[in-house]
Amino acid sequence: MVIPQHIRNLLKSLLCICLFSAVTVLYAQEKVDALKLYRTGRSLDSAGRGDEARTAYSDAISVCLAELKQNPRNMDSYTVYTWSLFRLHRYRETINICNEALKLASDVRIIETLGEAYFYVNDYKESLRQMERYIDMAPTGERASVAYFYAGDIYRLTKRYQKADIAYSAAVHLEPSNSLWWYRLGLAREQSGNKQSAKDAFQRALSIRKDYKEAADGLARLQ
Repeated sequence: MVIPQHIRNLLKSLLCICLFSAVTVLYAQEKVDALKLYRTGRSLDSAGRGDEARTAYSDAISVCLAELKQNPRNMDSYTVYTWSLFRLHRYRETINICNEALKLASDVRIIETLGEAYFYVNDYKESLRQMERYIDMAPTGERASVAYFYAGDIYRLTKRYQKADIAYSAAVHLEPSNSLWWYRLGLAREQSGNKQSAKDAFQRALSIRKDYKEAADGLARLQ
């Protein structure tokens, strides 16, 4: 059977299209995803596999740097880059890169990371400023509860206990299953002399985590 020329040409075109599609899909599958590497690092950290986690974060940074070389305004790349730096405890570098990124755009993800990094270099004034900036821009954002928690920690550490109570209360309202945050709320209330409310917070922490020794000790102090 002889296949007409126009049919053969059509078949060749279809074959080329299929091959091109297959190559495109393969490239997409093989392309390294910085966010996936970062999330792998978080999972490894949670499993206590710190060395492997650090490798994953470093690999994520390498991918982000390559992406930023192609597109210097890629805020997604800056976000994962700064997250990974932060997880490697490279706080000063995190601060520098965050500030570099924020010259391009006021990205709330970068702002929150910057606030956390400033906290860990004991610059509480700047950390609080960034956390408040995040809350103003994204009051229901993914990291709003974390921003309130850090604000609470800063107020507690600087002995502004009433403000710490308000910030911690906002944090546990948004994320009520966090035992640490309830414990810190109890500490702030205890320091401000609000004993019954402090007991309530310590009890909430213990209801979430029954073996929470510090919360049990706090409750015992107030009996």
